[in-house]
Amino acid sequence: MTQILPSYLRDEWWTPDAAADAATVRDASTGEVVTLVSTEGIDLAGAIAYARTVGQSSLGALTFHQRALLLKQFGAALTARKEELYELSKRAGATMRDSLSDVDGGIGVLFTYSSKGRRELPNAQVYLDGPVEPLSKDGSFLGRHVYTRLPGVAVQINAFNFPMWGALEKFAPAFLAGVPTIVKPATPTAYVAEAWARILVETGHLPAGSLQLVSGAVPGLFEHLGLGDLVGFTGSASTASRLRERAAPAVRFTSETDSINASVLGPDAVPGTPEFDAYVKQLMVELTTKAGQKCTAIRRAIVPSDAVEPLVGALRAKMAERVVVGDPHAEGVTMGPLVSLAQRDEVLRAVGELEAAGGRVLLGTTDAPDVTLADGSTGPAPDGAFVAPIVIGFDGAADALPDAVHDVEAFGPVASVLAYRTVDEAADLVGRGGGSLVTSVATADPSVAATLLARTAAYNGRLLFLDRDDARTSTGHGAPVPHLVHGGPGRAGGGEELGGIRAVLHHMQRTAVQGSPAMLTALTGVWHQGAASRSDRHPFRKSLAELAIGDQLASPLRAVTLDDIETFAHFTGDLFYAHMDEEAAAANPFFPGRVAHGYLLVSWAAGLFVDPEPGPVLANYGLENLRFVTPVSPGDEIRVVLTAKQITPRETDEYGEVRWDAVILNQRDDIVATYDVLTLVAKTAAESDAAAEASVPPVSAEVGA
Repeated sequence: MTQILPSYLRDEWWTPDAAADAATVRDASTGEVVTLVSTEGIDLAGAIAYARTVGQSSLGALTFHQRALLLKQFGAALTARKEELYELSKRAGATMRDSLSDVDGGIGVLFTYSSKGRRELPNAQVYLDGPVEPLSKDGSFLGRHVYTRLPGVAVQINAFNFPMWGALEKFAPAFLAGVPTIVKPATPTAYVAEAWARILVETGHLPAGSLQLVSGAVPGLFEHLGLGDLVGFTGSASTASRLRERAAPAVRFTSETDSINASVLGPDAVPGTPEFDAYVKQLMVELTTKAGQKCTAIRRAIVPSDAVEPLVGALRAKMAERVVVGDPHAEGVTMGPLVSLAQRDEVLRAVGELEAAGGRVLLGTTDAPDVTLADGSTGPAPDGAFVAPIVIGFDGAADALPDAVHDVEAFGPVASVLAYRTVDEAADLVGRGGGSLVTSVATADPSVAATLLARTAAYNGRLLFLDRDDARTSTGHGAPVPHLVHGGPGRAGGGEELGGIRAVLHHMQRTAVQGSPAMLTALTGVWHQGAASRSDRHPFRKSLAELAIGDQLASPLRAVTLDDIETFAHFTGDLFYAHMDEEAAAANPFFPGRVAHGYLLVSWAAGLFVDPEPGPVLANYGLENLRFVTPVSPGDEIRVVLTAKQITPRETDEYGEVRWDAVILNQRDDIVATYDVLTLVAKTAAESDAAAEASVPPVSAEVGA
């Protein structure tokens, strides 16, 4: 008998004792039963409580960097077994190219967030947002915005089309933020989600309670959610609306829903141009990848009136050359079936609705196609959910097109071609979609791109401008990347996912914190001006094990002469008049006369604070936030105060990063310049000695990785 797909709850695999309500999941190509899905008798309240207690405790004990390294290990484990996932995904209709989007795409998200977590987040548990806000004249009262993790659980309810990428792009930022996750995959592809979750469990590296999987329905789930919990939903707009109504007001609800995405062919992108060719190729890819079952797929191809026939002809030729519909197990198949017979029927129903609104099938057919079968032969597949690519055309002026073309989504290999006469008319058509995840524009004309940006950005979560320079390297219309926001306004759900560290912060609470410099230093792990400092010995002689926040060096004064300024000017070639011409400099509203170069002062400051002998400091790799505040004239003197501001050990290296607060002052104690100095410092004195003896310092080729 076919097994019921297990769930993973409270760190154990679970299946129901009875499953009278079990749903049958079938192979999308053959109709063969793959598994049964049921959650009869499931204890969701217990799973949520476990996440809030055990999961929160285990993740909360880790820093951002420690969580990031675990994401890297998860990515490596899935990479080692991705062939298994490719093979399993074929049963859901996924070709090898489809699996690159889903399987490899999901793995890529884990690696991206691992890297970003270690580069852009501190090795701590609190994230600072923005600069210090002085709230008193004497500096004794400050304000700062901080992010801390939410105390609840992140529940994700996913669509069937991306059972791996769709889950991991939600899991990775939640995990990095320190919030445990409960994954509820869509039933038709739940067995793929169970497979990748099992691989992560088998690594032995999942913190207790950090990941749970519900393979089936979630009865009464929303009754158990409240303040501190999140729901991330991907699916239809109608389902999102119903779920949002069921969620308590305190629950953070984010939805990414189906949208009638557009792709505009610019008036300059005529047949024969690279932009036209790129547009045709992109439209073919979006029609056939995942059999068009993508929330980001092109549903409306918006093209100049005189380009409709050439476009359809070029697309027909490209498809005849590249597209082979069939069972993904067969060699040479480039487009598989829809996920189920029910989904096939839904797509054909939507096509019928578009035809009833006046659409004409320009390419393809609604008849069941002959396909390549698993044994390599060609013929009908009555139990397979196959639909050939379909392009529908609409006659008439753009402003008179029926509402259906902007409202009805055939969630499969279906797109409509809409004609426009002016760029403004094209922009109007984009907007009539009611809010989209993405619109792409193929044009080499910056003025066309600028008009469409201004007119359509408010209706889209992402805009892709495709031209001859990026056509080869572009990730494509339908491919969200973890670095950029995925989501969109209006019909697209109004939410945001991904977007780099933004997605991590979605799982955290931003709070304004007020207090004294000493208190903010203690709370944030970052030294604030006015907090206690220590000057017992040169801080550059201290390893990370010895160094403390607030360790400080105050240098002696150094005089600035006119000869120094001129020597620096001639040595560097910086002969700017403010340094070389007294009369011209005095006429400048910012200077009293000739002044020292800012970079001369920064160079001298280094000489005032650097300890020259080999030691724990291995390298200086940059300055940040440099500002010149007060001009320095010949005859002035400067000194520097350097304070250990933030210490970030690297989890996998024998050194860490130290951020130093640097302030250059003149003889009157006016602030001349402020900036942060970034150095790499050995963790222990022994590691410092080993580095000094080595011919090459042990610094990563990619500093900060």
